[in-house]
This record gives sequence, C-alpha cells and structure tokens, in this order.
Amino acid sequence: MRHDPSPSPAAARATSEPPAPARLLVRGLAKSVPGGRQLFHGLDLAVCGGELVAIVGESGTGKSTLLNILAGLDEADAGEVEVGGTRLGPLDEAARTRLRRERIGFVFQAFHILPYLTLGQNVALPLALVSPDADRAAAEAGRLLAAVGLGGRADDYARDLSGGELQRVAIARALVHRPALILADEPTGNLDPDTAARVLALFAQAVREGGAAAVIVTHSPATAAVADRVLRLEATGLRQGPAHG
Repeated sequence: MRHDPSPSPAAARATSEPPAPARLLVRGLAKSVPGGRQLFHGLDLAVCGGELVAIVGESGTGKSTLLNILAGLDEADAGEVEVGGTRLGPLDEAARTRLRRERIGFVFQAFHILPYLTLGQNVALPLALVSPDADRAAAEAGRLLAAVGLGGRADDYARDLSGGELQRVAIARALVHRPALILADEPTGNLDPDTAARVLALFAQAVREGGAAAVIVTHSPATAAVADRVLRLEATGLRQGPAHG
C-alpha cells in the first residue's frame, strides 16, 4: 500500500480546525542511478505549513537525492513536485533558481556560514537576494538571531562562534525570507548530543511558528524524534517508520 500523501491530522494542530494546505506536494516520484538501479518509485508526500517531517533510511537509499529533487537541483525520472503551489517540472533553470531563492530555505550539516560576513549579513542574505529593502533585511535578521538566542550578536563573525551557535545562525538564515519549504540534510551531524538537542528544539519551534513545511533527512533517531511524522525511504516509496535505524 502506498503512503497516504495527505497532511497528517496532527499537522493542523487541532482536530476542530481544517487541515492546513500542503506547502510541499509530491506525486509518483521515481529515480534511478546510472547503471539502472532504482532508488525509489511511486513516492508520494504532502507536508503542510508548520509541519516537520523526518525521512530516515539506510545509506544508499537515496535520501540526499530525494532532497535534491525537492529543491529542484536534480531531476526525477517520473512524478512531480510542487512547492508552494508551483510545479517544478515545467520550470527552466533560471526559474528554479528564483524559486529556491524565494520559497526554499536550506539547513546544512556543514553550516555554510560565510566567514567574511557578519552574522547579521549571513542571516539577511536570502532576503537581500529577493528584496531591495536593506533595512528590512537587517531588521528581520536581527529578529531571527534573537529568536535563536543570538540577539545582539549581529555584528559578530563566524570565527567567534561554537558549532551549535553556527547552526543556530543557519536556522535563522533558512527562515529569514519566510520560505514555503525548509530542507535540512543531517542538520546536527557535526554537533555533540546536548548541543544537537538544543538546536533541534529551536529548529522545530521556528518551523512551527513560521509556518513553513520542513523536511529533514537523517540517520539520527534523536533528530527524527522532534518531527511530527517519521517516514522511512524504501524502494517502493515512503512508509510510516520508527525513528531508529
């Protein structure tokens, strides 16, 4: 049986409220690697605003490839992806780049904080790329730095921060332009367990308050445990799965 792509009732946050619309919608996705080995097929998924979904699976099952397809960085063999109501398939590369800038936020395991920019400039960058209002970008960056516990440090540089602080900056940067979708690839893989737990709690809170749909791919049971749903990636698509393995 296929995984039901409908957003979970829990994602609506209350049974008396109608489910939020899906900000990420995937239908019938299939992908093979060179040589013909199929990673997955018949993959369906819907993630609504404010919902965090963790995708787990063995190494080599295609978790990072799936994330790249959701971001429009890789092509699926079949199926379609919609982000915020826009289908990726018909878009050319320039349009996909604009969509990533405007509607997708990224949180990477390696942080990717630019060392020659201040923290405020790092966080403001995604918004500065889509808006000419520098004052607004700076104000939003300051607000989000405060939200992740780094208020008053907008003028600091990355060299002064710990790994946990750098990942908090990355979370703020992913949220600053109010994306429809946030994609995270092993976001706490370089952190010790205590720091990872604090960062994950901040990430989950920020996603739910900001109303983005979020997808994390991870090997970590602790990371998966913060999600509203945990799905296991298999050759036949996504299945409800435990947060281990």
